[in-house]
Amino acid sequence: MGGSRVELARLFRGLGVAGATAATLLLVACSGARGTGGNAAPPTAAEASRFLAQSSYGATDAAISEVRAAGYGQWIDQQMVLARPTTHQAEVEARLAAARQADPNARLTPNDFYYTWWKQSVTGPDQLRQRMKLAYSEIFVISLTDTNVDVRGAASYYDMLGANAFGNFRTLLEQVTLHPMVGVYLTWLGNQKEDPATGRNPDENYAREVMQLMTIGLYQLNLDGTVKTDGSGRPIPSYTPDDISGLAKVFTGYSYYSPNPTNTTFRGGQRNADWAVRPMIPYAAFHSTSAKAFLGVTIPASTAADPAGDLKVALDTLFNHANVGPFIGRQLIQRLVTSNPSPAYVQRVASVFNDNGKGVRGDMASVVRAILLDPEARDAVQAAGTNAGKLREPVVRIANWARAFGATSVSGNWLIGSTSANTSLGQTALTSPSVFNFFRPGYSPPNTRIGSAGLVAPEFQIVDEVTVAGYLNTLQTTVDSGIGTRSGGVSDVRADYAPLVALGGDVDALVSRVDLLLTHGQMAGATRSRIVQAVGGVSVPAATGSNQAAITTALTNRAKLAVYMTMASPDYLVQR
Repeated sequence: MGGSRVELARLFRGLGVAGATAATLLLVACSGARGTGGNAAPPTAAEASRFLAQSSYGATDAAISEVRAAGYGQWIDQQMVLARPTTHQAEVEARLAAARQADPNARLTPNDFYYTWWKQSVTGPDQLRQRMKLAYSEIFVISLTDTNVDVRGAASYYDMLGANAFGNFRTLLEQVTLHPMVGVYLTWLGNQKEDPATGRNPDENYAREVMQLMTIGLYQLNLDGTVKTDGSGRPIPSYTPDDISGLAKVFTGYSYYSPNPTNTTFRGGQRNADWAVRPMIPYAAFHSTSAKAFLGVTIPASTAADPAGDLKVALDTLFNHANVGPFIGRQLIQRLVTSNPSPAYVQRVASVFNDNGKGVRGDMASVVRAILLDPEARDAVQAAGTNAGKLREPVVRIANWARAFGATSVSGNWLIGSTSANTSLGQTALTSPSVFNFFRPGYSPPNTRIGSAGLVAPEFQIVDEVTVAGYLNTLQTTVDSGIGTRSGGVSDVRADYAPLVALGGDVDALVSRVDLLLTHGQMAGATRSRIVQAVGGVSVPAATGSNQAAITTALTNRAKLAVYMTMASPDYLVQR
């Protein structure tokens, strides 16, 4: 791997971007990388690989065979009914129990969740569910950067997102709302009714965020996701400050789970051992009984508090708002397929959200199918369009590497800790810097062709010169010697390049193999030429009978260089 950085520079220069900063290079890539695909039945290996990039953490030989044998739709159906692996909660609990055998005072750390995330993301057979968990976690955000968020609770929350991945959005919304980690992170756990005597008003944080980020967004939308405007061409707001205040009264009187709730437990005293993983419960004494007006609905004032009844009215109102289908549908398309779906694509998905064909609203299984099977996702011509595709998220790239090249964990525990540093990947699952996620769905990089064209590229919000260099350096180490905690000089998670080494004597075959697994057979000719040239430049000694080790080393270096240069190329970084 010693010459890989030099070869990467040559590759970039060959793509016509000499002198550009690394960040600018990636911006150029977003609008310039080409690709192929299609929806022929049965899918070709390349088409199956591309489909898996959208619906999983990446292609493997076995997964490609499964998609080709079943077809896209049946593969989706099979994935949706697969039994889930051991829960993240169970895994972190097992880690804590083991740690306490040595130290009775041991506590969980965020790394304990990250280890289970990598293990399930890479090895979980339910790959579609695994990918959906990440997508949902970037809409319904909690973050382990907040030290008030309990690690066991965060694991439970991620499990909850997975359990509801293909259920009904109304159920998902309620379970998100009542999860104690949302209560802690968005400060509505223990929220109290107004008190005119002291001037206290209910905390409005969750009322605002559940509308702005989780259901309806800032502006009224057409079914195709375009913004509605008034007679002066100004966007029409979805809600007002009064809507926030009215809804905030609904979100009062819920607090810690307890089998025997009292005013003391509401305030956090005598907390149950399962407070972080059991849904919050209502405490009527702390719930507002005044009138609550929001989004055109009014809950009349009452003499008796009805926290559960008021919550049902609020969540039903949000769920049935016309914005939800296009607002959520567009974001899920962005997470899985493309940053800039056409209005027609958004409308087709939103229509399925509104009615799955059987009169059911919010059927997320049907929504996910609609996203992945839409012509805009499957059609080769549309996929090759200038504005098609999305930047791959950093954690998705490394999970893709691990799956494609049979990575295993030496310890069995997948000891990959935080990768949030900008000198690493700049991203760790469930650890965004704020409730607004790692990147906003409407982010457009300033001073770029993307912005000038009126397009968005959400993932570029975490791209700059430092994070690009951090990724490339992390990638080089990962491809060469693995990633994760090192013990005895060995990284915990390491790839198996034996299948690539076996092809190392035939550079074209080697690059084609990497192309299939990582870039779905759509590597541009210029990119392929540069990689073939670089990989072929790694000299392999002639066999003499006594230098097999040297030959194997050279062939391994060829394999690693092919993987590294591909994963550093625009053809890979931009998923099409």
